[in-house]
Amino acid sequence: MHKLTRITRNPEVMGGKPCIRGIRVTVGTVVGLMASGHSLNDILKAYPYLEEADIYEALAYAAWRAEEIEVPLQSA
Repeated sequence: MHKLTRITRNPEVMGGKPCIRGIRVTVGTVVGLMASGHSLNDILKAYPYLEEADIYEALAYAAWRAEEIEVPLQSA
């Protein structure tokens, strides 16, 4: 996977959820809109400050996270 440059995480923005370019639009918002049938153009109209590449990178990030395996760690 190429490096994701548009997805940011900051504990001060949206509770640390992955956001697009530090804007208060989460990856989950974009993925949820796509999953509910909204088109790329619908999302760009609703959020005119987003770019097409933002949407594709949000989807790539979500796909990567869905495939990631979390391993619980025990404290020492």
